[in-house]
Amino acid sequence: MSTYRENLQNAIMVGNIPALVISMISDAVEQRSSDIHIEPGKNVIRIRYRIDGVLRIIVEYPQNLHPAVVSRIKILSNLKIDEQRIPQDGRAQVTTEDNKELDLRVSTLPTVNGEKVVMRIQDESKTIPTLEQLGIDGQALQKIQKALLDPNGIILTTGPTGSGKTTTLYACLNILNKADVNILTIEDPVEIQMEGLNQSQTHADIDYTFATGLRTALRQDPDIIMVGEIRDKETINIAIEASLTGHLVLSTIHTNSAVETLTRITNMEIPSYLMTSTIRTIIAQRLVRRLCPDCKKPSSVDQQTLEQIKQIISKTSQIDQNILQNTQFFEPIGCDKCHNIGYIGRVGLYEILDMSDSLRRSVLEGKSTLDIKEQAMQEGMISLEQAGLIKAIQGLTSLGEVYRVSSHG
Repeated sequence: MSTYRENLQNAIMVGNIPALVISMISDAVEQRSSDIHIEPGKNVIRIRYRIDGVLRIIVEYPQNLHPAVVSRIKILSNLKIDEQRIPQDGRAQVTTEDNKELDLRVSTLPTVNGEKVVMRIQDESKTIPTLEQLGIDGQALQKIQKALLDPNGIILTTGPTGSGKTTTLYACLNILNKADVNILTIEDPVEIQMEGLNQSQTHADIDYTFATGLRTALRQDPDIIMVGEIRDKETINIAIEASLTGHLVLSTIHTNSAVETLTRITNMEIPSYLMTSTIRTIIAQRLVRRLCPDCKKPSSVDQQTLEQIKQIISKTSQIDQNILQNTQFFEPIGCDKCHNIGYIGRVGLYEILDMSDSLRRSVLEGKSTLDIKEQAMQEGMISLEQAGLIKAIQGLTSLGEVYRVSSHG
């Protein structure tokens, strides 16, 4: 057990609230947690950490300590202590027990058993990974690098919340960040601060939205604009306008796959000819947990599953079929190094849709999502499922992880 966990348990036993809060944050950082959940139950309060995308119960404390714990967190993040009936959002800057500076995004929510608190940890000392470090390689890497060379157009990343979309965009911005270009970002909130960028944070309560921010950005003589998220017709319209007037636009959108993004934009009543003339590349992504190299062990797969895997991988010409010569899969066990989870860190799965002329023609002809996906795969697109199976064959993750985050078909 780590020193911070012991400190946390000691603080709970003696009722030392400031020590409880700081030990909890220090322990969460050591465990590589992204979020801390403090959840009131009927009899006890439980603390859970989200580690590599999955929540784990860490410790529980008695209910009588909870009001003081919530008040302490509210003081740190400048929230109203006496307001417990409505949700509140704030930010806190804290120094952990080992003197690490952290930025926390704090959210409180009234529940029937008391206030629930979630703290998102933003480690400012973390460096922005390269595309290669994110797990993008081969054909996928070449497609993204080629798209980033375009002086105009729209590059979109898509996937569920917490799938690393913003990190991918920042890895791209890191490549583009040169002294001779003006890069503007409109975000909610600004999660990663990067030297050389002009970063602006939206405020919905004063009507400063992605759409108004993007419209203002166009008057700031930009070369490249990054918009945190495309949520509505107005934002996508301005992004298209920016692209048509010679700007490179990067953004995120919520869909399940690269091809479904085209359907989503069509549903926003965007004419097909505008969509096909501006969208360059769509990156769909998921994060899977990386197997701990110290304790993973070979796992057996039945013949039927093996045949299905071979069939899925053979659907795309871009995958080297020799990869199927070695179909040894691995499973998690758990050891001290990975805190008995079996996984340590995460790696990305990427589905890159490059808008070729033939795909543009298919969109203009109104072909179905399924037809467009089949055509894209014939042209070399690797699906999320295929990307996951390749990572599993390489021994980086388990089959269970792949199917936890990507669907069949």
